[in-house]
Amino acid sequence: MSTELWYTERYDEHGAALSLRVTGVLHRENSPYQRIEILETEHFGTLMTLDGLVMLTDRDNFLYHEMMTHPALFAHPAPRRVLIIGGGDCGTLREVLRHPEVESAVQVELDERVTRVAERFFPELCSRNDDPRAHFHFTDGIAWVQEASAGSYDLIIVDSTDPVGPAAGLFSEDFYRACWRALGSQGILIAQSESPLFHAELIGQCQARMKAAAFDSVDTLFFPQFAYPSGWWSATLARKGIARDHFRAQDAEHLEDLQYYHAGMQQAAMVPPAFLRKSLSSL
Repeated sequence: MSTELWYTERYDEHGAALSLRVTGVLHRENSPYQRIEILETEHFGTLMTLDGLVMLTDRDNFLYHEMMTHPALFAHPAPRRVLIIGGGDCGTLREVLRHPEVESAVQVELDERVTRVAERFFPELCSRNDDPRAHFHFTDGIAWVQEASAGSYDLIIVDSTDPVGPAAGLFSEDFYRACWRALGSQGILIAQSESPLFHAELIGQCQARMKAAAFDSVDTLFFPQFAYPSGWWSATLARKGIARDHFRAQDAEHLEDLQYYHAGMQQAAMVPPAFLRKSLSSL
């Protein structure tokens, strides 16, 4: 009888699953909001799960964090004030603070325990947490945006979990309207929008709702992500008062120490696959 220990996340609706061989359990706790587990895997390093669902691994989190941040930052002419909704593992915050033009990065995460656990088990992701530009608030992100003064931010990043439970409201037209109001005359919203293969309908809904919320143009970025459903992920980017082709290419060329994103990726990542092109272009 095998004594191997495996973590498996099942996607029953799609008849699929992800499995990682586990070499040890490092931490388990129930926060006021969810069950947090930290596992050590054989080939993907440390793994964080929330309520049994993969949030990140050491090996592939750079894909998500780089694509959730740098394309949006370089699409904005002067992103000084950044708001991150969610992102409790602090990887998105770290990438934002690579940009010297950012003067303030406000992270609003509902569950403080996710951040405190990340500081212990993912110290590299939290390496910028002491940056004086970083500001933490552990509260409801939807209410935060709704209560923000008009024009408070240049960039809003929605680094959320799947659209179920409390996170469902982060995918609504009302929330996108609140983001539009909270952005300055030139602003960008980027939000994770799930798998192109498994959740094509949701991507279309995100684009349609952002356009209905008065954003001028919307594009979805596509990138690989092994540890997420289907191994393929997306983020949807909406612009307010910024030309669709605006890109600070020279600045992007000089950003160092990245593993996936580079200047050439800016437009390449926004090319939809053929099966999505027709449906998305009709929105």
